Amino acid sequence: MFELIREDWRTHERDPWRQGVWALVVYRFGRWRYTVRPALLRRPLSLLYKLMKITVQITSGIDLPCEAVVGRRLRIDHFGGIVVSGDSVIGDDVVIRNGVTIGLKRTGERGAPRIGDGVDIGSGARILGPVSVGAGAVVGANAVVISDVPAGALAVGVPARIKRRREESAAC
Repeated sequence: MFELIREDWRTHERDPWRQGVWALVVYRFGRWRYTVRPALLRRPLSLLYKLMKITVQITSGIDLPCEAVVGRRLRIDHFGGIVVSGDSVIGDDVVIRNGVTIGLKRTGERGAPRIGDGVDIGSGARILGPVSVGAGAVVGANAVVISDVPAGALAVGVPARIKRRREESAAC
């Protein structure tokens, strides 16, 4: 747990005022408390987690439940409006900006998004339902993703259309 928190701290440029750090510390603590045995010792830790989670949720506007699976070096840029479903899976080196929702498509329907490694999610994007966003993909600002996005692709629009990204060398 502490190594992951140190990594998150470095990812957020060692800035204690970044709310993403707060949310990730509480998330990592929430995941860690499940490893504590026996249950009698875990109960006070669960209460502490719930208090910390609601405090961070109110002060930062980031809802990141410990039931979600989050990889290493998740970067949460900007304050507020970030909601992640507890069933979601997020890979390593992902960037999430403000106003992003990663969650279920409809109430009562199972299936949450799977976000690959190195995905960049723009401000206001919505990724809904049992979709996969491939490694290195970019989800544009305010895009609504309701179908799979291949690795390295760009998803833009409502509903999101998939576009090929120009190679970095061709853009120069």
